[in-house]
Amino acid sequence: MTETDYQSAVAIIGMSGRFPGASGVSELWRRLLDGMPGLREITDDELRAAGLDPAVTADPAYVRVGGPVDGIDLFDAGVFGFSPRETETMEPQHRLFLECAWEALESAGYCPTEHDVPVGVFAGCGFPDYMRDNLAGLDDEPGGHLLLAAGSERDSLTSLVAYKLGLRGPSVTVQTFCSTSLVAVHMACQSLLTFECDTALAGGAALPLPQPAGYRYEQGGILSPDGTVRSFDAAANGSVMGSGVGVVALKRMTDALADGDVVHAVILGSAVNNDGPARVGYTAPGVEGQAGVIDAALAVADVKPETVGYVECHATGTGLGDAIELTAMNKVFPAGRDTPCVLGSLKPSIGHLDRASGVTGLIRATLAVREHVLPGTPNFETPNPALAAAGDRFTVLSGHRPWPQGPHPRRAGAVSYTH
Repeated sequence: MTETDYQSAVAIIGMSGRFPGASGVSELWRRLLDGMPGLREITDDELRAAGLDPAVTADPAYVRVGGPVDGIDLFDAGVFGFSPRETETMEPQHRLFLECAWEALESAGYCPTEHDVPVGVFAGCGFPDYMRDNLAGLDDEPGGHLLLAAGSERDSLTSLVAYKLGLRGPSVTVQTFCSTSLVAVHMACQSLLTFECDTALAGGAALPLPQPAGYRYEQGGILSPDGTVRSFDAAANGSVMGSGVGVVALKRMTDALADGDVVHAVILGSAVNNDGPARVGYTAPGVEGQAGVIDAALAVADVKPETVGYVECHATGTGLGDAIELTAMNKVFPAGRDTPCVLGSLKPSIGHLDRASGVTGLIRATLAVREHVLPGTPNFETPNPALAAAGDRFTVLSGHRPWPQGPHPRRAGAVSYTH
């Protein structure tokens, strides 16, 4: 690749996060390599401590598996200048996202509060359970309405980070359900390439409460009846919701090279679209829309699909969802490859992280490229019929493998879908 090819490329120069079983990106990667899942059984003592009604957890349909994040009750408020009252009324998603934004800039080699250039922030978070369950009546207190707006409303997620860290680029809160954090990355890249900002933070947070907890299985729903996620497998029967926060620090590749930044991976192109009505129902995915957005991203990147060695997939672990995703990819990736493209998903390891799932998948894809590893997918035994029908286009690995150098640079994709 020549230097001129980098004019529309974006460098990933920093990463941070909180994940099930892992307090940061390095620990997440180490646990994945060691086959240590973040999803785990939730004990009776933990369920009681979380305030779960014993009548609920005694239901035979209640599945005692979850992907909690440790330490969501902890926050170094003094560093950010919050008063005790502000802190106790602040949504945990806001707290941890603010900490991860700080850490992403630190990991990129920059002071989180001193900036010579405009820094943008693009992100979204899940439903504010903390506000609903713990802050009843706060709006009636003097200044309570402002506390709710600044510390718990989803709209304030990114502007609060900009205020506390002194960021002067765009601060945009994104809400597109499961694809939120990857859409945020796309918008951050566009903002960089149009020179609205010179550095950008992008990501998402999802910390459903109470934690730790399991869930009630409902037949026909998205959740697994046994707490096991089997992405791409013929026996796939549902997902498990996890918790997490993920943030990446981004910069135009030309500037990252000029400034001597550590570049973990390079984003050559991205795309966003919607299925419209071309699907069975509002909550169902569509083949044409998924194929179209992958094709568009490859076109923007000027990359041929046969040169992509790995794709971090959405892969919720439902028979229908996985089949539609695989069918869509079959439309884009040609047959006759010398080496099949490896498909993978984090969901069997740490669950579906909702608004944080896309950026966490991007982080895993980045680490796979950087560390020359083709990731395996736990719980994979028998291919989904749509995967079997793909022939030599794709493969799913049951364990990690080295990613050898080939005729093309190591290239990975990351996809995330929603309604």
